[in-house]
Amino acid sequence: MERDTCTVRVPTGYRVGGWCVGKALASGSWSSVYRAARVGAGVEDQPREAALKFIATGTLTARQLSHLADMTSREVAVHRHVEHPGLIRVLDVLVIDDPANPALDGGTVLALELAAGSAAAALDRAGGAGLREAPRIIAETCAALAYLHRAGWVHGDLKPSNILLMPDGSVRLADFGLAAHLDGTHAYLPPGGTSDFVPPERWAEPVRPRGTPVRQTADLWALGISACLLLTGRLPFPGVTSRARAAAAAGYASGRAALNLPDVLTEPWRRFIADCLAPDHASRKRYDAATMHRRVLEIVASPGGGRPGPLRRALASRPGVAAAVGLLGAAGITLAVLWPRPPAGQPVPQASAPPPGYDRYFRTDAGIPPAYYELIVRAGVMCPENKAVTPWLVAALLKAESNFDAGLSDPAADEYGIARWTPAVLKFYLPPGERDRIPPPPFPPEVSIPAVGRYLCSMAPALEEVPGSPEENLAAAYRTSADVVRAAGGVPRNRPKLTRYIERLRAALTRYRPVAPFPSAS
Repeated sequence: MERDTCTVRVPTGYRVGGWCVGKALASGSWSSVYRAARVGAGVEDQPREAALKFIATGTLTARQLSHLADMTSREVAVHRHVEHPGLIRVLDVLVIDDPANPALDGGTVLALELAAGSAAAALDRAGGAGLREAPRIIAETCAALAYLHRAGWVHGDLKPSNILLMPDGSVRLADFGLAAHLDGTHAYLPPGGTSDFVPPERWAEPVRPRGTPVRQTADLWALGISACLLLTGRLPFPGVTSRARAAAAAGYASGRAALNLPDVLTEPWRRFIADCLAPDHASRKRYDAATMHRRVLEIVASPGGGRPGPLRRALASRPGVAAAVGLLGAAGITLAVLWPRPPAGQPVPQASAPPPGYDRYFRTDAGIPPAYYELIVRAGVMCPENKAVTPWLVAALLKAESNFDAGLSDPAADEYGIARWTPAVLKFYLPPGERDRIPPPPFPPEVSIPAVGRYLCSMAPALEEVPGSPEENLAAAYRTSADVVRAAGGVPRNRPKLTRYIERLRAALTRYRPVAPFPSAS
């Protein structure tokens, strides 16, 4: 895009921190984004290129500056508290010190992962049609949103322009300037939002001293709007202007009009979008982002890959186009098949290629079942202050325990599931509110794997001073107890079964450790 149209005009070659500004990429009401290259040796494990988001400072009123400071602090807070392959990564937060340039001086700059583009830009190129890769994009968006919601956040501005597509085709949620952390059942946002993606009940909420109350179901509404747009190229509510469409949405929410979704949508997608667009919070709260993610995976794994009918037939008729999910049409890149979790006792399906975005958490070419990627990452980043607790350790432990067998049952040892949990022990590592009774097996991965993360995080501080490998000590404690490992001064010897277990774990750690690990807390 042209620099002259940018909200924040930054000249080519401008230096900020260790970055040199290149061409303009995008611009909004309060910020502009530029491509940038790192100057000098750079930082280990960080890319040579980034997207620099410049937030406006010059010619603004004190009230506007306060609003921008709030949005900036929201965005930085999200990145400091959450870590997930589906969320855009902040490489650096900078403040410009340039008194000679008052339009930029004192401004905040976020150095972000450099994306190839946005879903909105892809829709523009599609010329009013939906995207062939829409089912996969929606699935990855749901995964990131589910993680954000579990961490207690509301995104607040979910829409295709904030769904970024990386060079490998993977998805990143971005732009957390309107994100907010829940305080009880609500979070509080500044008034406003993108009209087409704001649920009707939001406009009726009073503005309070802390802002406008908002709940996570507002993100589900925006997810439904985005899914309809990505699949069909059309918004679900009619109208030439955003005001007319908002009026149509309000009419639907009040019961004066029906929800008329585009005919091209298959029935599973119609149900998915209709549930996201339940007319009010009370109806929408029956669902959550994690549930919607599972539903998308089921749609994507179904015959046809969840594509709308005419588009699916068009793809099937083209020579050389695979029927499996994940062919990124414009780029011709074969991506992952997104699999739902198999029933207990059945083999884990393997994707034709690993889902992108996870390779900074573990090696995606080393045999870890893609069905468990999301759960393993969630467990491995629960306590980033403990450097020994990582996604690749969680994956190695599951490999050593069960070889990723979700249906494992060993009544003689009283151990069950992919992590070989003993019911009386698992009880203490369930989520708060679920620890009042011993849970009965079977234990699905959705229960077993997050509990592994809670165990490792609780034990890591107690083993910090124990000699030897922190990872092996944690695994040995999982197999025995922290007291046993402390008393032995490391992994206990003269225990043949434990020795063989640690050997399996060590081999898995070597295979799974990523080439460039995700950044842990210092």
